[in-house]
Amino acid sequence: MANIVIVGTQWGDEGKGKIVDLLADIADVVVRFQGGNNAGHTMVVNGDQFISHLVPSGILQKKICYIGNGVVVDPKVLIDEMEYLIRRGIDVTPQKLKISALAHIIMPYHGQIDIAREALKGKNKIGTTGRGIGPCYEDKISRQGFRFVELIDSSLFKERLAAIADEKNFYLTKYLASTPVDVQAITDVFGSYAERLAPHVANVSVELYQAISAGKQILFEGAQGTHLDIDHGTYPFVTSSNTVAGNACCGSGIGPKHITGVMGIVKAYTTRVGEGPFPSELFDDIGDRIQQKGAEFGATTGRKRRCGWLDTVVLNNAVRLNGLTSLAITKLDVLGGFDTLNICTGYLYKNTKITDFPPNLKTLSECKPIYETLPGWSEDISRIRCRDDLPRNTRKYLSRIEELTQTPIGIISVGPGRDETIVVQHPFSGA
Repeated sequence: MANIVIVGTQWGDEGKGKIVDLLADIADVVVRFQGGNNAGHTMVVNGDQFISHLVPSGILQKKICYIGNGVVVDPKVLIDEMEYLIRRGIDVTPQKLKISALAHIIMPYHGQIDIAREALKGKNKIGTTGRGIGPCYEDKISRQGFRFVELIDSSLFKERLAAIADEKNFYLTKYLASTPVDVQAITDVFGSYAERLAPHVANVSVELYQAISAGKQILFEGAQGTHLDIDHGTYPFVTSSNTVAGNACCGSGIGPKHITGVMGIVKAYTTRVGEGPFPSELFDDIGDRIQQKGAEFGATTGRKRRCGWLDTVVLNNAVRLNGLTSLAITKLDVLGGFDTLNICTGYLYKNTKITDFPPNLKTLSECKPIYETLPGWSEDISRIRCRDDLPRNTRKYLSRIEELTQTPIGIISVGPGRDETIVVQHPFSGA
């Protein structure tokens, strides 16, 4: 039996959706433990593309999927996504998709606040998706939030909404110059959401404990990436939740002794969406070529991703923070055709070499990457299914990543399709 956590090692968009979809074939249960619909996982199955924002990727593999208490959920987005999957023949019944009664709900005013704040900040904006994720987490911490347990109790929902509506409307109108929310309209709409979603609401912690006790294998699916973590990321250019592996326990309601492995997903190069320092970012033709060849646009926002060489300072920070036991390399095929490839192995800061990721953003913004250059390859690797069959220079690139991170590579993605994958060592025992 194994229970594996999947996390992104960079700034998100590493290709976690494909890897989770692949590993869900072995897992019995898949759990999403943090974030909201500011994340997007793209899966390609038999040539068909599926994009999920809240529903765990394991739904495509007909696994039991849980949305944990650490996730913030926009009920409309969730219902729309469920209907999208149902139209495409995917089973999204209450037996297959369950939502923690303790998961918090994104309210209409959360999105309004998000967008209005960014507008006020102007050039100092954070780069939020504007979906209300941050304001929802704020209300969770300030104890003004709504959970699914309140949503499905109509009298309690009305009582709590009435208690906080005046404060929200004062803030919206007087400070943000936005429009007030209509309490009755929210009550009516969310009543319909409650009716639709109530059958899916469950005590996720209890059910996961029962699954573990029964010897089931669980896959914990993270969103975003390590360096968007609210505590350990490039603050304030981060998301509003803990994206590191430790939050798999807090965000789903299980103890750490049940986690048996952590796989970090790392793109063969580095990308970032939104604002914030990015030492290995490329501003030349190579960066444009990687961006175009890798189709680097956000699955949730459609925003163009910033591209750069692989940064092992970033990667080693993720190895330590998450306790990674293995790596999955994605989009390796995108690097085909370059004469040489660079790997950032350290930073130069005021004529001093540093190899630890600096917590001070001003320091990080002044860091210059120190590169190690390796030979590239021109061969098409998309049909290769064994590591030993990869071109010599491709193998050298992968081996150097393992040496620099002291972490073995378990999975290598050589294309977007589920089958375009080399499995070196499956993270689930006995697989």
